[in-house]
Amino acid sequence: MSPAHASAPCPLWRRLTALVYDLLAVVAIVMVVGLVCQLATGGRLIQTGAHTAIAWWYQPLQALVVGAYFVVSWLRGGQTLGMRPWHVRLVAAGDGRLAWTQALRRVVVAALPLLLLALAPWLGLRIAAWAVVAGWALWFAPALVDPRRRALHDMAAGTELRIG
Repeated sequence: MSPAHASAPCPLWRRLTALVYDLLAVVAIVMVVGLVCQLATGGRLIQTGAHTAIAWWYQPLQALVVGAYFVVSWLRGGQTLGMRPWHVRLVAAGDGRLAWTQALRRVVVAALPLLLLALAPWLGLRIAAWAVVAGWALWFAPALVDPRRRALHDMAAGTELRIG
C-alpha cells in the first residue's frame, strides 16, 4: 500500500461495513456475558411473571463489557475485529497516538443515541429503536461532508479513521 493511500480518510461506506462486522462480535460478547450471568444467578437473571424484571446490574455490565471491547481494541493497535478486514485504523488527529481518554470519550459519545431507548415506555419499543437509528444517522452525517470523514464521536474525541 502506498504511503498516500495508507493515510487516506476512511469513507463512510467502509466505516459502516466494518461496524456491521463488529456487530457480530458484539452479539457474541453479549451472548457470552448473558450466559455467564444466567449461570452465576442460577437462572434468575430475568424474573418473569406479572412484570418482567431484569437484574439492575445486568445492562450496565453489558454496556461496560461492550465498551471495553471497543476501547481495548482501539488501544491495542487502533482496530477492532470488524476494522481489520477493511484495513481501517483509528488514530488520534494530529500525531496519531491514541490516548485512553480519547478512546473512552469516543465510545461514550458514540453510544449516546442508545439513551433514546429510555423513551420506549412512552413511545413504544419500535419508535424508540427508530429514534436510536435516527440518532446514529445524525452522528455519522458529518462524515459525509467533513474533509477528514470524521463522525460526531470522532470530532468529540479528537480521532479519525484512516485506511491502511
